[in-house]
Amino acid sequence: MSMTHDTSRRWQMFAISAVILYVFWLLAPVLMPFAFAAMLAYMGNPLADRLQRLRMGRTLAVSIVFTGLLLLTVGALLLLIPLISRQVDNLVQNLPRYVDWVRGTALPWLQATLHLDPGAFDTDRLMTQLKDHIGSIGGVASSVLGKISRSSVGVVMWLTNLVLIPVVAFYLLRDWDRLVTWIDRMLPRSIEPTIRQLAREADSVLGAFVRGQLLVMLALGIFYGASLTIMGLSVGPLIGMVAGLLSFVPYLGFIVGFGSALIAAVVQYGDWNHVLIVIGIFTAGQLLEGYVLVPRLVGEKIGLHPVAVIFAVLAGGYLAGFLGVLLALPAASVILVLLRYLGERYRQSDLYMQDGRGDPLRTEVDVTVDTPDGTVQTSTVVRHAGDKDVVPQR
Repeated sequence: MSMTHDTSRRWQMFAISAVILYVFWLLAPVLMPFAFAAMLAYMGNPLADRLQRLRMGRTLAVSIVFTGLLLLTVGALLLLIPLISRQVDNLVQNLPRYVDWVRGTALPWLQATLHLDPGAFDTDRLMTQLKDHIGSIGGVASSVLGKISRSSVGVVMWLTNLVLIPVVAFYLLRDWDRLVTWIDRMLPRSIEPTIRQLAREADSVLGAFVRGQLLVMLALGIFYGASLTIMGLSVGPLIGMVAGLLSFVPYLGFIVGFGSALIAAVVQYGDWNHVLIVIGIFTAGQLLEGYVLVPRLVGEKIGLHPVAVIFAVLAGGYLAGFLGVLLALPAASVILVLLRYLGERYRQSDLYMQDGRGDPLRTEVDVTVDTPDGTVQTSTVVRHAGDKDVVPQR
């Protein structure tokens, strides 16, 4: 009777979990602003709790934290938007130089190195083919313009989501403790202690990830941008910012930043000295990230392998688009905590602990062999079912 009751309870919990996940999957297109707001509330909650310990009311504490975050965001935008605008203008002005370098240097080198057909990168032939297919291109352009004209509602929704994020973040931050308490009360009492402990571990992992990874991204962006600017690279700040932002995926920020800086240095200076300086800057950045920033700011609490991080980001983007990319690494951190718990449960289960009787089709036997020099050696061999008995040599 007890076995039937336990089985029924497990099926009920599985059904409830499946329904919750299915609802989240259905609502994924509209969950992005709420997920982003929840992340902001999660990051601001420790500060609000500290202010509450100073005998402030929750609403006042949340208002102070929220105002600080808002001013920090506005200040960063006011600082970064003009810088990015100047860098983009600089990139546009230098674009003809990049095109000339590709035509005059890069493509001939590729043709000579890879032994390609000289006409493979013939720009005149490419323009001829483009004119031959201008009709189809016009059709594609009309289709794209039609989609853009029909996407005005999407633009309005995007702006609405942008306004919605701070509003939802404020209310979530104000009622964060109430939401946690409500979720705790709704959990089945039989699993509530386990879920509470796993939630503490997940909170520790997520806190280390969010705070540490943001600081690593900021530090790398400043380091790369400042170093490339001191070097004299015209688009150095833009490359540094992009490399810092993409550093949350292992090696992606390094690859994109290093490749862009290398091309920009070759086009702008055309000598080996600046190429070596770029190599030195990004080598120092990798050493700084691997031996200083990540150990000190992130630590070993997350324990995600770089391959697992790349897989999590790609899988999140495939399953839920931008929302999946946004939540990929926090979700992977929580899954890591669950996998550790399941591993501990498995090592304590009968499936792992119980000794087996051995496979009747495969049996290990010890064989004693007399060697020509008069010594005796004993070795273990596997005897298969149906084999003749292994007789030791005398």
